[in-house]
Amino acid sequence: MCRDAFSRYHPLVNLLFFLGAIGFGVVIQHPMYMLAGCIAGGVYYVLLHRKNGLKVIAGMLPMAIIIAGVNPLFNTYGARVLFYVFGRPYTLEALFYGMVIAGMFISMMLWFGCYNAVLTSDKFTSLFGNLIPAISLLLVMILRMIPNFIRKTQQISGCRRSIGKGVSEQNTNKEKLLDGMTILSALTDWALEGSVVTGDSMRARGYGCAKRTSFQIYHMSLRDWVLTIMIIVLFLSVILAGGTAATFTPEMSIASLTWGFGAYCIFVSIPVVLHLAEELQWRYLISRI
Repeated sequence: MCRDAFSRYHPLVNLLFFLGAIGFGVVIQHPMYMLAGCIAGGVYYVLLHRKNGLKVIAGMLPMAIIIAGVNPLFNTYGARVLFYVFGRPYTLEALFYGMVIAGMFISMMLWFGCYNAVLTSDKFTSLFGNLIPAISLLLVMILRMIPNFIRKTQQISGCRRSIGKGVSEQNTNKEKLLDGMTILSALTDWALEGSVVTGDSMRARGYGCAKRTSFQIYHMSLRDWVLTIMIIVLFLSVILAGGTAATFTPEMSIASLTWGFGAYCIFVSIPVVLHLAEELQWRYLISRI
């Protein structure tokens, strides 16, 4: 669990921000909004994951370039033809549209990565445990399933590699395929056994026998309310200000920026500003010692 400044706010504040950031990233296709969202998401992702975050972003860039470059090969709409590929026009409008799609891809990956780091399973359960207990429990189990599967797969692969039965030790494709199927079989057995144990444990603890109660460790403080109001005001400002429309095919038309772009930049930079402000305050206090 990340313990940066923004993650220490109430889970409702975290959820409202990520709903806005992800929602704007999907709906708004204006290049400047997309660029601001990618920069803010990338900076916050690096602040949360440090060096590993830089590696992840570096791995996203080739995929984004491929998406932007390949889109005009399938989408030939547009008036400005740059050149022809196998007799099909490669247009500037389609290229810009591909760049926007690539920006949307990077933005979503970054914001969802930040979401997974900040809004942990205990926060999600705290928010929705009393409203939709069965669905919230199911979602938490699903969200933790993939990371658990990855860790268990690495453990099984490491154990097999230590006894000389790893994938790198296999010579033929058939042997590698059999090795992969063996790992998959062990992983399936582990998952099924774990589900039985989890079910027995929940039944032994009386899950579902009576109305569920929960211990709330999160309480809305004054700073949580202030940031919540700020997020809502900025969110509504972006919507009401307009200037977010952008179309690329068959003709390119991008709306002029309004004061809503400033509100959007402030909105997406909230976690980064809180993180850096805390970092500066911490360094200042250390310097006074």
